[in-house]
Amino acid sequence: MKPQNRLTTSNRCLCLAKHFPALMTARVYLLALCIFSLFRLLLFATQLVGNAAFDAGQAGWRNILTAFLMGVRFDLVVTGYIMLLPFVALSAMQLLNRRAGWGMVAVRWWIFTLFALSFTVCAADIPYFNQFFSRFTVVAFTWIDSPLFVAKMIAQEPRLLIFLLPLVAVLVAFWHLLRRQFARPAQASVPRQTPWRKLAQLLSFMLVLLLIIVGVRGRLSQKSPIRVGTAYFCSDPLLNQLGLNPVFTLTKSFSTSSLEAAPLMDSEEAMRNVRQRLNVTPASLQFPLARMVSPAVSSGEKHNVVLVIMEGMSAALMGRYGNTEKLTPFLDSLALHGYAFDKMYTAGIHTYNGIFSTLFSFPALFRYHPMKDIAMPRYNGMAWALRKHGYSTVFFTTHDGQFDNMEGFLRNNDFEEVISQKNYPSKEVKSTLGVPDDYLFRFAVTEIGKLHGKGKPFFAAFMTGSNHAPIIIPEYFSPAAKNLSAQVVEYSDWSLRRLIDLSEKEAWFDNTLFVFVADHGGAHAPVYDMPLNYHHSPFIIYAPKILGEPRAFDLLTAQLDVFPTVMGLLALPYLNNTLGVDVLAQPRPYLYFCADNKYGVLDDEYFMVVKQSGTEALYRYADKDTRNIIGEHEARATAMRSYALSNMQTYRHLLEKKSLLFWDNEN
Repeated sequence: MKPQNRLTTSNRCLCLAKHFPALMTARVYLLALCIFSLFRLLLFATQLVGNAAFDAGQAGWRNILTAFLMGVRFDLVVTGYIMLLPFVALSAMQLLNRRAGWGMVAVRWWIFTLFALSFTVCAADIPYFNQFFSRFTVVAFTWIDSPLFVAKMIAQEPRLLIFLLPLVAVLVAFWHLLRRQFARPAQASVPRQTPWRKLAQLLSFMLVLLLIIVGVRGRLSQKSPIRVGTAYFCSDPLLNQLGLNPVFTLTKSFSTSSLEAAPLMDSEEAMRNVRQRLNVTPASLQFPLARMVSPAVSSGEKHNVVLVIMEGMSAALMGRYGNTEKLTPFLDSLALHGYAFDKMYTAGIHTYNGIFSTLFSFPALFRYHPMKDIAMPRYNGMAWALRKHGYSTVFFTTHDGQFDNMEGFLRNNDFEEVISQKNYPSKEVKSTLGVPDDYLFRFAVTEIGKLHGKGKPFFAAFMTGSNHAPIIIPEYFSPAAKNLSAQVVEYSDWSLRRLIDLSEKEAWFDNTLFVFVADHGGAHAPVYDMPLNYHHSPFIIYAPKILGEPRAFDLLTAQLDVFPTVMGLLALPYLNNTLGVDVLAQPRPYLYFCADNKYGVLDDEYFMVVKQSGTEALYRYADKDTRNIIGEHEARATAMRSYALSNMQTYRHLLEKKSLLFWDNEN
């Protein structure tokens, strides 16, 4: 009879939960909060291993605990939104004294489906955060047009597959527990309804509903519900973001997308500010930035240009900027034997930002993807300017040219040829990112030789790929580092050496400018929630027979200055219809850059972070000071904010007015 007693007890518990929706809701709440906390713990563990700058002891265990408790608040918001409708439905069935089978099934599937999606977002958020040091947002879906590409990339990167294991285990366990929760107890009887019982049910319904609404709102303050900024409680950038729930940040990023449709500032004021700073007197209202740039002295010789945009090559990886692991001996040597711009910062944190801003000298605009714009705008970019001088133009990438709409956009913007995965032998393709970097360079040197054989100068641009997951290091390369992430940096540096070694044997080498810049950096040792190492990039120009003595420049340099600065070194006249400047002739007072939902402004001493939510902070970054001192330097903050917004709004205005390509008589 003991098994029967245990069964009866279980049935009674299930029956009790079913007849008291508050109890059933509480059990699901507790289960969901535990799972959300589990994923937060996994994220924290990966950061303890991979974030060299984070010291748990220095951050303080009290702060760590606060971050996890803050996470419960955000988890309550997500859980409340999911459970509000099921709780109301269960309560209605209770008050009406009904137990519709289909109703219980519908409630169960509602709960499972929405929580399964939420847990999937939590699993995806871990590698996303480790890559971008930012919680999951709508930006993650910029690859949605290439689902097969992304699926293959994940399948070929074992470190990403690790996060699928806890997700599968969680989903199976969650489904099993829900089935038990909603199972029909054997011989369950419905308690007899009395007026007092109905009153108790109604009161409990109102109380629990109030608690759910308070949890959804996240705060008791009347002024504002819980915001992303609520999670920022200390000076540690990791702990400030740890409390956020990625489902919350994802849904907020959808709902705040309308902010990007609103002007950042008045367009006329923005263009007036930009023209004044650039010293531009526009020839026409349609092209307010267009100005002819003519060299003071020109040799009449047309030098070739090889531009290498290096995947993920943060300046923080180089010995020149303090890295002690000796990962980039070749890049460090190039900096010593060429022109090195030590204060170069990228426009954004995505590869498409790096390609676009380097080649076309316009900034990143939050989540805007310029190469996927349906209008497919044309620009007066670097390839356009060099083609005017009779150059051949070619772009090399390791992988599928259709990814990010790269090939179509570049062909539409004066690249005569785009060499991509389809051009390489299939046996050389090692992953979804195509061929390894060194093979890319070996293949390209032969192709460049063909261009040189036509008797014309050439512009060859590269986008490398090896320093990106899935990491594939060729068997013929022997790294010294033990960590895979460090090994691939060593390999990337070695591949750059191969490019120069092979090029030195070619007739065109002495007459060629080699330009090296990153598409973006990485969240290496982040000090602020907008990591500067994600933007600090090498910018090296190597041409021993053209440049003469090596030089190092301590000038604030933006990624969008690469095109005008190279044109200045080529000493060729050109039309500059961009926001970039030749920093050797026109130094910048500030830099500005974007990271999806915030932008940063930088000078030699201060770093300002402005979020789309409206919060602002000013730091003395040279000292790695994490105190927000914006109240002490309001005039400086106003000037920095005006500089960034003027430039970004001017670009938006040009996009809207289709004033990006200056049409002269030769177009």
